[in-house]
Amino acid sequence: MKNPPTALRALSLAAAATIAASCWIAPAMAADAFPQRPITLVVPFAPGGSVDIAARLISDAWGKALGQSVIVENRAGASGNIGMAAVARAEPNGYTLAINTMSLAINPALFKTMPFDTARDLRSVGTVGTSQHVLTVSPSLPVDNVQALLDYIRARPANELSFGSAGTGSTFHMAAELFKSVSGTQILHVPYKGGGPAMVDTISGQVQMSFPVLSAAKPQVDGKKLKALGVTGTTRSPLLPDVPTIAESGLPGYAFNTWFVISAPAGTPQAAVDTLNAKLAQALQSPALAERMGREGFDPLISTPAQTDAMVATEMTRWAGIVKDAGIEANN
Repeated sequence: MKNPPTALRALSLAAAATIAASCWIAPAMAADAFPQRPITLVVPFAPGGSVDIAARLISDAWGKALGQSVIVENRAGASGNIGMAAVARAEPNGYTLAINTMSLAINPALFKTMPFDTARDLRSVGTVGTSQHVLTVSPSLPVDNVQALLDYIRARPANELSFGSAGTGSTFHMAAELFKSVSGTQILHVPYKGGGPAMVDTISGQVQMSFPVLSAAKPQVDGKKLKALGVTGTTRSPLLPDVPTIAESGLPGYAFNTWFVISAPAGTPQAAVDTLNAKLAQALQSPALAERMGREGFDPLISTPAQTDAMVATEMTRWAGIVKDAGIEANN
């Protein structure tokens, strides 16, 4: 009569051990299987802009590498703050991400209050790429290179010449502010609701210059509606190979590349972040994707989450100084 209780006790202990083991195995299996459903990639700007284009360029290849769809969702407003705040508040499980550009580093200095804290509430997944802008002037302006433009500006009263931008704090705007800072010139800022209107008024001469995204400006430059004096990066662009860099055309030390990064909510498990980063790098190494990105003026850029965090932190410090020195404030 003593054997059955002993056998039952042994069986209970074995069952308990099995259950305990399964409790340890299940999370590991779940982590290894990430992702198990589609991922939402929030674009905090309206469709059609450079961030939206970058998101749609990578979504298919990244989704195939992950084995799940990457769904692009636009949540525009407040220079990107609305969409980024939504991602910062999302469940930190790796399934809600954001893609953003330099506004991620600029906005904390531009806005008096922010709906999220970049360093505290977000963590980087990785970089997507960079793109250049191009200094364009009205065809009626009697200059053909950056040095001639600087001489023209300096021969006139401060702020007599103006530049158009896609809005206060936009990359159009910041490329021009950096130009002013490096050259020590005063040029009046005229913000527009988008890059298109700024280019139209540069063509007509309402403003004398603008710094549009290179891919958007190329048709106007090729059609002789805008004069391109220099691209903003450190090397010439295949899209406009005959256009020098601003640095080689008259302003040494100037360099401006727009970058694009993927962010996740703080608290997202490291295993999920590592998987997302590895599969993003895999997608960016695809020759087909690189060719598509090149046609749109993007250069793929691969980096680790830690490298991306460090870059964003450095850029936040850099742009805080420029915004403060120029006295720039958000216009919304």
